[in-house]
Amino acid sequence: MYGWIWRHLPGNAWVRALLSAVLVLAVVYVLFQYVFPWAEPLLPFNDVTVDNQ
Repeated sequence: MYGWIWRHLPGNAWVRALLSAVLVLAVVYVLFQYVFPWAEPLLPFNDVTVDNQ
């Protein structure tokens, strides 16, 4: 998959590396802004089984 992306990016190695970094940052942004907030209520992090007595 990464090889396919690398082959289809335009430019030389430096341009491809820069575009790859931009793509990674875009994916991280979408994950933190949209995917993780959507999935957070579905995760069991607030299901605590230890009581404070």
